[in-house]
Amino acid sequence: MIIRKATIADLDGIMLMYNSCVKGMIENGIDQWDETYPNAEFITDDIISKTYYIAIENGIVIGGVTINQNQDKTYLAMDWKDKSDSFLVVHRLAVKVEFWKNGIGKSLMLFTENLVSGKGLKSIRLDTYSGNPKAMEFYIRLGYAELGSIDLKPDKEKYYCFEKIIK
Repeated sequence: MIIRKATIADLDGIMLMYNSCVKGMIENGIDQWDETYPNAEFITDDIISKTYYIAIENGIVIGGVTINQNQDKTYLAMDWKDKSDSFLVVHRLAVKVEFWKNGIGKSLMLFTENLVSGKGLKSIRLDTYSGNPKAMEFYIRLGYAELGSIDLKPDKEKYYCFEKIIK
């Protein structure tokens, strides 16, 4: 498996990966995403801004993540441990359903930690839907601290913010 920045040529494979992931989430009772999000418009913007990374195996996109410094305005109310504002934010982490439990998500998060270290930054921030206990357990297992909740979407339950300080 390799992890690299995505290009526009990867978009179809990325969307197939998201469709697979969303279908798997819905089958597991997780209604975090649907056919409207994540969509090709968001991913295209991420690719153009050079913040979208993909995991590829045998020429197939099996995972992806947006890594940037963009945070929702609701993050400003959170009491982050890293007060230096020297962070990256993880968005839209997903893995093709048939590759769940193969360590792809963990590899993408370790890749993110290496980006933070390589850029001389201090931490990683992210949020995850309270209706997605698998994701919340995943981040806790990787050493992320749950800091509290925010309301990102009025029609959804709360989202929990997580942070990891990178040494």
